[in-house]
Amino acid sequence: MSNYFILSVQVRLRYATHLGIIPPDASIPPRAYPLVVRTVDCEVRDRFWSGDGLVMESQQEAPAIQVVGLRKAFGRRPVITGLDLTLKQGRSLVIFGSNGSGKTTLLKLLTTQYRPDHGEIYVEGMSRSRFPGAIRRIIGVVAHQTMLYQHMTCQENLTFFGKMYGLDKIVARVDTALDKVGLGALKHRLVRTLSHGVQKRIAIGRAIIHDPAVLLMDEPESGLDQSALHNMGDIFQMDDGRRRTAIITTHNISKGLDWADEVAVLSRGVISYRSNKEDLTEKQFTDICLEYMDI
Repeated sequence: MSNYFILSVQVRLRYATHLGIIPPDASIPPRAYPLVVRTVDCEVRDRFWSGDGLVMESQQEAPAIQVVGLRKAFGRRPVITGLDLTLKQGRSLVIFGSNGSGKTTLLKLLTTQYRPDHGEIYVEGMSRSRFPGAIRRIIGVVAHQTMLYQHMTCQENLTFFGKMYGLDKIVARVDTALDKVGLGALKHRLVRTLSHGVQKRIAIGRAIIHDPAVLLMDEPESGLDQSALHNMGDIFQMDDGRRRTAIITTHNISKGLDWADEVAVLSRGVISYRSNKEDLTEKQFTDICLEYMDI
């Protein structure tokens, strides 16, 4: 049994004791450590979902995403320069911006891949600085790269990631995720034999396999054909019928407006323009993008 695993168990035990999941004087034999890891992770996961003492506010009261005074620079080059953002639960915000405007950096900050230089991020009421691991469990991420294992099948890839989330009924969840992205018939194909567009769809399926409350997607239309783009609406629906909160970056104004409840333009490191989609035609928003983008 590795030192890293033992340390991981000890951290879980201390955390579980703090939360009252196990009594402080409990004696756990080493042979029970794997069971401890699974039990504590599942209990903590359930508490994150229910808001039992781990979030700032109840999920009904808190916005799905709140960003306050966010700043991020790389060396001397500022990228995000005091950005504020609030997004209600179940809403889709599509962000447009020129190349280098900070769209990908913003998403990597929201996914906890990057650490901000200043400011705070809250996802479903949880602070990024206090609960980054909890945030990662309730978000789904679609990045530029598919991040798939090329020597495994579609089904094996999603099964692997599902097990990392500790999911129950994993076979059914994998089948549901693949069906939502239209790849049920290809589940036994090796990933390396599939086109980039199909691999992108698998990556989207992976992002929703754990039924996340929040979906963060960086130019998801890249490599997708028109049929796949048309069917993307299914991925915004959660298993219980609620709509996922989503932040999406794109250069495709037509598809972005299809996905959006709200649209925004990111320029000079801040949200320089934001509006409800219903207030705009595609031509009006195209003109707005040209006005506000750093081009």
